[in-house]
Order: sequence, then C-alpha cells, then structure tokens
Amino acid sequence: MTQIIESLSEISDRYDALFVDLWGCVHNGVKALPGAVSALQQYRKGGGKVILVTNAPRPHASVQRQLTRFNVPEDSWDAIATSGDSARAAMFRGTVGSKVWFIGQPHDQNFFEPLQLIEDPVDITQVPLDEAEGIVCTGPEDPLADPDVMRPQFLYAKQKGLKLLCANPDIVVDRGETREWCAGALAKLYTEMGGESLYFGKPHPPIYDLARRRLFAQGSDVPDDRILCIGDGVLTDIKGAMGEDIDSLFISGGLAASETKTNHQPDPDTLSDYLEREMSSPTYTIGFLR
Repeated sequence: MTQIIESLSEISDRYDALFVDLWGCVHNGVKALPGAVSALQQYRKGGGKVILVTNAPRPHASVQRQLTRFNVPEDSWDAIATSGDSARAAMFRGTVGSKVWFIGQPHDQNFFEPLQLIEDPVDITQVPLDEAEGIVCTGPEDPLADPDVMRPQFLYAKQKGLKLLCANPDIVVDRGETREWCAGALAKLYTEMGGESLYFGKPHPPIYDLARRRLFAQGSDVPDDRILCIGDGVLTDIKGAMGEDIDSLFISGGLAASETKTNHQPDPDTLSDYLEREMSSPTYTIGFLR
C-alpha cells in the first residue's frame, strides 16, 4: 500500500539523491511548476543531489535550454539524463545499422549530432524507408495524429525485419491542456504488429545506468537504497523504479489526475483502485511535487 504524503520534506532525509521526472512533475510542457521547483531547491540546500531523468528524445544540452525557457532555475537540479542520450549512444554503436529511416519532427534532428563519448562511432545516414537498415523514432511527425496512420509503413518495415529504436518510451504527454502522442505509442504499435522495438528510456535499464553515472560524476557514490525516483507515469517512472528496486514517489496530479481524482491530493480509495488496476506499487504518493 502506497503512503500518501503532503510534501517531499516529510521523507527527504531518507534519501541522498533524487531521480526526478520532468514533464508533469517539474514543468507542464509550457512553464515551470513553482511548488516543485521550491521543493527541489530546498532539498539541494540540505545537501541532496537532484538528477533530472527524462524520456525526452533529445541530448541533455537541448533539454537544459528548454528548462531555461520554462523558467526552471539551475539551482533546482544537478545533472540531466535523457532517453535521447541513451538512445543516441546505442544508435552510434550501430544497434539499428548505419542507414536509418527517421520518424520525428524537424526540431529533433539534433538527435543525429555527433556523440564524442562513443569510440569509433558508426557513420549514420538518414535514408528513405525502402533503403533503411533500421528505424530511429523520436516521436510522431504529428503528435496529435492517431498512431495508426503509421500502419502501412510499419507493415513494410516489419516484413523487412527492421528494428525500431525508440528514443522516448512515453505513450502520451500533456503539453499544457493538450495531450500529445509520443514515440512510445509508435513503438508499441510496431511491437503489436510483430516488429521489434528497442527502448532506452524509462522504465528500461539503460537510462537508470546513465542516471547513476551522472550522479557519480557529481561526486556522489549513492547506493540504490538512498535514491528516490519521482514521476507521474506508473508505466514509466514507477515501473522503472520497481524494476531497479528503488523507492518511488508517484505524482498523481500529472498524467493520472482524472483517474486518481487528484485536486490537491488524490482520493485514497480511487488511488488504491487505480494502482491495483495498473499493478503498480509506488512507495509514496503525492498530488503534486511540493
């Protein structure tokens, strides 16, 4: 049974580091959430480390620029680990070949920028689907369109035996009041059609390995039992924490606000029913990070 708490400060002294989701926790895709920012600033003042762990399909430098636009201050976090970084490393190691068909929006072309950390990286070329050795997906070309529009291309790709590298396992995200599809929705469809999808963000292990490396680079060798994962996705943030055997704090006022009847705090009975349906067991739950 999850423990409902009123504020991060109730439990923060039990942890030396936080792995914190961004979208729905620290910002809403448009602007920073002041209560969350204040909670993280207070935590860091007490000596804790904050690693932002996001399924953004972009390099961490790009995410940092976005945080500046959203007015998330730099004193509220220590480092950033993105699924984009993890997936880019796999791509430049040749996981889906050297000739790839790209699914995404123009602003995600920075996914293909050289990655200096990889020794002898593969020379990646973007090609049409009929010439591709694999697929790289950072998200739908139109995030408001039903993922089913990709069925014809995916049928052809499956028949060719192409692997799909998914740079963002999230299914949906809320940009302000608008819900958008993410790369995870396309990867899910491709898998359901019989194709093979490769995931590098939450809830899958590679991004947690990256987050630990980013934490260690901050001069902190923190054991897993002193880390708390925070996020609003039971199928990504909480499932990933459970898989890593790390404690978690579920933000019920994000993606699952209606399912948990969260206004300031979730309705306890509704929350319990929701978590049971999703087979999810967060250590703690709070309406919003504060």
